Amino acid sequence: MPRRTDIKKIMIIGSGPIVIGQACEFDYSGAQACKSLKEEGFEIVLVNSNPATIMTDPEVADFTYIEPITPEIVEKIIQKELPDALLPTMGGQTALNVAVSLAESGVLEKYKVELIGAQLPAIQCAEDRLLFKEAMEEIGLDLPRSEVVESLEKGCELSKDIGFPIILRPAFTLGGSGGAVAYDLNDFKEKLSWALSESPVKQVLIEESILGWKEFELEVMRDLEDNVSIICSIENLDPMGVHTGDSITVAPAQTLSDREYQIMRNAAIDCIRKVGVECGGSNIQFGVSPFDGRMVIIEMNPRVSRSSALASKATGFPIAKIAAKLAVGLTLDEIPNDITKETPASFEPSIDYCVVKFPRFNFEKFPEVEPILDTQMRSVGEAMSIGRTFREALMKAIRSLEIDRYGLSDPYEEEFNNLNGNKLENKIFESISTPNPDRLWSIARAFRLGFDFEDIWKKSTVDPWFLNHISYLVELEQNCKIPDLLNDYDSLKLLKENGFCDREIADIRGVEESIVRSSRYKLGLRPVFKKVDTCAAEFEAYTPYLYSTYDYEDELGDIEESKSIIILGGGPNRIGQGIEFDYCCVHGVQAVSEAGFDSVMVNCNPETVSTDYDISDRLYFEPLTLEDVLEIVHRENPKGVIVQFGGQTPLKLSNSLVESKVPIIGTIPDSIDLTEDRERFSKLLKDLHLTQPPSGTATNFESARDIADSVGYPVLVRPSYVLGGRAMVLVHNSQELSKYMNEAVKASSDRPVLIDRFLEDSIEVDVDSISDGNDVLIAGVMEHIEEAGIHSGDSACSLPPYSLGPEIIEELKRQTRILSKSLGVVGFNNVQFAVHKRQVFVIEVNPRASRTVPFVSKVVGTPFAKIATKVIAGKSLKELGFDVDPVPKYFGVKEAVFPFKKFPGVDVILGPEMKSTGEVMGIASKFGPAFLKAQEGAGSKIPRKGKAFISVRDEDKAAMVPVAQSLLELGFKLVATEGSHKSLLNNGMDAELVFKVKDGKRPHVVDLMEEDQIHFVLNTTSDGQSIKDSRSIRRTSLLRNIFYCTTLSAARAAVGSLRDLEKNEITVCPIQLYHSGNFH
Repeated sequence: MPRRTDIKKIMIIGSGPIVIGQACEFDYSGAQACKSLKEEGFEIVLVNSNPATIMTDPEVADFTYIEPITPEIVEKIIQKELPDALLPTMGGQTALNVAVSLAESGVLEKYKVELIGAQLPAIQCAEDRLLFKEAMEEIGLDLPRSEVVESLEKGCELSKDIGFPIILRPAFTLGGSGGAVAYDLNDFKEKLSWALSESPVKQVLIEESILGWKEFELEVMRDLEDNVSIICSIENLDPMGVHTGDSITVAPAQTLSDREYQIMRNAAIDCIRKVGVECGGSNIQFGVSPFDGRMVIIEMNPRVSRSSALASKATGFPIAKIAAKLAVGLTLDEIPNDITKETPASFEPSIDYCVVKFPRFNFEKFPEVEPILDTQMRSVGEAMSIGRTFREALMKAIRSLEIDRYGLSDPYEEEFNNLNGNKLENKIFESISTPNPDRLWSIARAFRLGFDFEDIWKKSTVDPWFLNHISYLVELEQNCKIPDLLNDYDSLKLLKENGFCDREIADIRGVEESIVRSSRYKLGLRPVFKKVDTCAAEFEAYTPYLYSTYDYEDELGDIEESKSIIILGGGPNRIGQGIEFDYCCVHGVQAVSEAGFDSVMVNCNPETVSTDYDISDRLYFEPLTLEDVLEIVHRENPKGVIVQFGGQTPLKLSNSLVESKVPIIGTIPDSIDLTEDRERFSKLLKDLHLTQPPSGTATNFESARDIADSVGYPVLVRPSYVLGGRAMVLVHNSQELSKYMNEAVKASSDRPVLIDRFLEDSIEVDVDSISDGNDVLIAGVMEHIEEAGIHSGDSACSLPPYSLGPEIIEELKRQTRILSKSLGVVGFNNVQFAVHKRQVFVIEVNPRASRTVPFVSKVVGTPFAKIATKVIAGKSLKELGFDVDPVPKYFGVKEAVFPFKKFPGVDVILGPEMKSTGEVMGIASKFGPAFLKAQEGAGSKIPRKGKAFISVRDEDKAAMVPVAQSLLELGFKLVATEGSHKSLLNNGMDAELVFKVKDGKRPHVVDLMEEDQIHFVLNTTSDGQSIKDSRSIRRTSLLRNIFYCTTLSAARAAVGSLRDLEKNEITVCPIQLYHSGNFH
């Protein structure tokens, strides 16, 4: 049937900021959907609060609203744009929940907006735990025994019938938020309270435990003619009990018999029909008993999901693109397959390789939390690999993670070597029975130490099929020790076919990686490259989407020398390196193609737009290790390789690539090294007559103490060569310094620790620029809203600056230009400054793309990553028409988003080490409304009235007074602890006195917060003890969704935005109008 002609304008809602459970896979799906529907001639209205996405580029949709994704704001946009239809299935749970709210409140009916892709009854049936249970029972599908509860009392009553352990699954949540396993009644009460608070409809499914069962997912597509296709089957290596986003997953499913697969396939088709998803993609999850084969359906996502992105990359079938076309009336048999150009989308993909997805965790950022996995997702990213076998794909996935592991070698060998007897056995069994990020290595360790196969299976409940392959890989480690291995083609090829990289072989042999590599080259042992084609090579593939393997037939063919430019991606998302760098990579490959070169993308992240097969001329889905990159360079013979867009990942390879005669284009690696080498960098600043805070480099505690005594406490300490402020700490005295040097880091001459005098009460500023080697374009000057000491990635910031004077801004620009020219920067440069008592200090220089590039690009309206790429490829800024620094006549505010709720017990206070997973942007004609929008986009709504609690450190008491006065004038009542209360009274302000928690008297401030009597919290701290004393205040604010500020500067900005709100109503406007100057 032809596409619909009765609708002209379609609204798509994005997923908002990157959070655990909802990452950049929805940028991929949203961008595909926009592109797909524009191809069909529809006008697209996009709503998304995340500036770091490709989908919010102004050319992707016709009207792009970077606004908070709330029902109230989306209604304003609907009122303004009057779309004919709303597609809610491309923006994860966020978009789905907002769409449901708009439908149930009558907004869609009022403005005659039709839901397409998934109707309201279908969404409700899939998301409402009770309706889904009843629907599945009606069609005879088995489910775990369960009950739906909406109160703690009812849950406790029904738990007796189900029996412990009990699985808790809140309704309408993402990433398993609030999900848990309860092992007894007390545990159950605590976890059910949390689960109920996380569900927007206050509904939780309590379910019989099927811990240890096998878990499967099917990606299913249906069109309006009731044609149904299974796009991909996915099997979790980790058994039930671990969120699928935290599990190692394998595609296609490996351990189902054909009969079992057909039963599951039929069940999935029955499910999508019963729920009523008329068209589009759905993800359906099943559990299978390893003992009797009983199959139960777990849940269904009536939308494009995290697994949809994985399935798309695994098969080459663009699920989001096809789902968008199905939503407007096309059928599967009418849509051509881009890769084969012969088969329609109704052909179910068939693959002749194996895909492994491996999650990436950041537990080290939250040391208060035990690294244990359960039904609530905690991974921050993932890597995907492709191999001819499961073993090859698994080993490639491991080295793709960038956790300094290259195979199954024991990362904790010394620790376990010191154990024996019962202690060793207990430790081994504990490490494989408790789900944790290291369980795969624990299983390998058990095999290596000779533990019984059946004991390992019973303790881990990992399917024996997977265990056999892990066991075989451990056995192959002995082959790495064959004396003449490096001259033995067949023995070395066996290891390479099973995924052993040069580094792993070298480590086991105790030699340098280069020795293994040169021996392999001499033997002529190199990988071939295969194409991902959706059809197991039955039809020719026209899209070069490639993976390496040690096989015979090569499908890449000959490539013209010096015709391509390679861009190295950022690998798996992690805190400190996320979607912002992928944004730069995508713009980079687009600019390379525009410049007349073949664009080549190398990455291993299945969530990203950069790994979409139609973004670059050639896509290599490969690990970003030296070995894998060199093999691609060997085949490509490129004009150059760009390393400055993918964050720290490619930068760490740059020196080794230069040593291997790889042509790095753009800023030379030595200049990047200079900025990381404290002594060389300090000399450069001195030669340029620029100022930096007093500092030094230490290799042990004694030298660190001497430096700290010399520059004066407090000091900022951090390891060199890190991203995201990893292990960066503000130290107030020698005791804290000793603890840091002895526990937090292992300092040495190879890994020195950097120590800087901390400039208290200073303003931090980021400046992004592009240099062509002669001229420097200042892309944006961003003033941080939080005061110095908070990582730039965690601080809100304003573009243009909201309080800095023009003289200071010009001085910041002047120093940026001097630094860019002195370093010979070609491409991006990011400089971080501190302004202290009107004096400018250089904090650090990063001659690469920074995480602020997408934000600056969206505010200014210029694709700076494309400009930087063209400069790197040889164009001058003048040739490109950029000779004046852009300064927007409106304000953009970036705010960070944090994963604290996923980690119980973690303190929400911010510091020098980055902890945010994503960001949002607010944009408005004035700073106040832009700041307010950014807060709402981040899920932190500033209250308009109520009680404000104030407790600040002594140093802030004077500066707190104007903030308190403004709160009173806005109609707030004040509540304060003793010291702040006294200061308020002394300044003529009425305030209610409240006890601190540590006073031991009731009611204390947390009591008031629990009783919903506090609506605004201002709490600043000085040293470690005061941080500890006030921790419960911040944690309660988080859990009770109370607006809180931990810095005075944030409180000032919040109060200022409320004052602006008194005068003006919040308005919405597409970024296209801001960029053209027609905003209001």
